[in-house]
Amino acid sequence: MSAVLRKITTFLTVYYAYMLEYRAELLLWVLANSLPLIMMGVWSQAATEGQFPLTALDFARYFISVFIVRQFTIVWVIWDFEREIVEGKLSPRLLQPIDPVWHHVAGHVSERLARLPFSAGLVILFFVLYPQAFWWPSPLGLVWGCLATALAFILRFIIQYTFAIFAFWAERATAIEQLWFLFYLFLSGMIAPLDLFPQAVQAVVVWTPFPYLIYFPVSLLIGLPTPIAKGFGIMLAWCVLGLVMNRWLWRRGIKHYSGMGA
Repeated sequence: MSAVLRKITTFLTVYYAYMLEYRAELLLWVLANSLPLIMMGVWSQAATEGQFPLTALDFARYFISVFIVRQFTIVWVIWDFEREIVEGKLSPRLLQPIDPVWHHVAGHVSERLARLPFSAGLVILFFVLYPQAFWWPSPLGLVWGCLATALAFILRFIIQYTFAIFAFWAERATAIEQLWFLFYLFLSGMIAPLDLFPQAVQAVVVWTPFPYLIYFPVSLLIGLPTPIAKGFGIMLAWCVLGLVMNRWLWRRGIKHYSGMGA
């Protein structure tokens, strides 16, 4: 156990130091993910002029929560993994006595820690400019929301890493992610709360992984009614399914790998 903890500490320390080298760029990454703040203005204005199940204040709290959840669930492993395959950089990592995926996991976790001050600063600035939107989740909602956010990151990582493995057969695995992102953008709750969707659409989407990547954690944080047990059950089911498919593709892909960029 102590050896495992030393490896984890070493990985996180190294990648955290690496991320700090790009701390100026991290601020740009945080700002680049400000789409929820833009949508907040759009829907808040719409709520004052139309009839929606959420008020302008509810929309403000919803989209600032979307912004917060997005800061912890952003994943880019497919671009890094694709470059490793194309340039042959995966070869030396395969010689190490550890699965290459843990390099990416450590990089993502360390990046969260490095971007935290920038994200927190923007959230504080938002509440300073819009104090009436400030709220504090209930203790239970905060616990469930944090757990759902962590699980959303795991699910998002598994899905994107599974797509990344297709780079063993195609040089543009990122094209799969770009197609997936179109569905993710509209069905995850990033553009609009799923409460605004027709009931027929909600009945289908609820069984897909999309709502649980953003909408479900946000709902728990701001107190929107949502079935907690069902939500976590579906998230865990998709995680298991994705992990099984991931390992199956990995075993086949690694046999096909030739280090074409080496």
